[in-house]
Amino acid sequence: MENRHFQLENEWSAIYYPEKPTGFGVMIFGDERHFVNEETSFWKQNPGKQQILSTLKEAGYTLFTSNFHGRHWGSAKAVLLGSLLYSYVMKNEILNNKIHIIAEGMGALAALKMANEMKGNIRSVVLINPILSLKMHMEQEKEHRFFYKKVLKEIAEAHEMDSRIAARHIESESKPDLSFGIPIRVVYILAGGRSYQQSRTCKNIIDAVRGQAQITETFMLPEKASQLGGEIAKFFSRHEKVL
Repeated sequence: MENRHFQLENEWSAIYYPEKPTGFGVMIFGDERHFVNEETSFWKQNPGKQQILSTLKEAGYTLFTSNFHGRHWGSAKAVLLGSLLYSYVMKNEILNNKIHIIAEGMGALAALKMANEMKGNIRSVVLINPILSLKMHMEQEKEHRFFYKKVLKEIAEAHEMDSRIAARHIESESKPDLSFGIPIRVVYILAGGRSYQQSRTCKNIIDAVRGQAQITETFMLPEKASQLGGEIAKFFSRHEKVL
């Protein structure tokens, strides 16, 4: 069986099986384009993500993901669903109980919260062009008023609050905590102005906690992105010495 789709908390989830499993699992938190339905997912349809998926399966990883309530923007219910998905997979699959995480863009907001809560069960984390702070991300979006209002509406809906309350909630957000003892690799794929701007925002956050957190950074041009799956597999394998 190559993959299996099922519902968890009324959200579609998927497991992708390797031919020769090593017993290590990887949970995926996608960006704002991410989806999982009863037949397919963004990571199966997008050529770049499909390539990463295939490379990691060839390396023996079992990968799993969920729809995570769509554009969740790090909401509590997305984090909870992540922990429920972990429990479901551990119960139904033969895997080591310490997993890796891949998160892209908005997905990093939920992934890091879950990793912090479940740090005893997480081996390592790879973040691709991540959004690490809602506050800093929205400060960027203020330059584009239409997108700012659109994203604020999405955040309010995801966190189940009024837009005005959501704006105050974002403004009072504390700095992200990355110093929870898990190795983190941040990959910046520099494809255009927004990605450069986002990478600078991330670097500012990371520089503030450097020395306290286990973080390495990689800058990659789009033409080299096909190598990303192999780089992720190498990073993961370095943190599998202790079972």
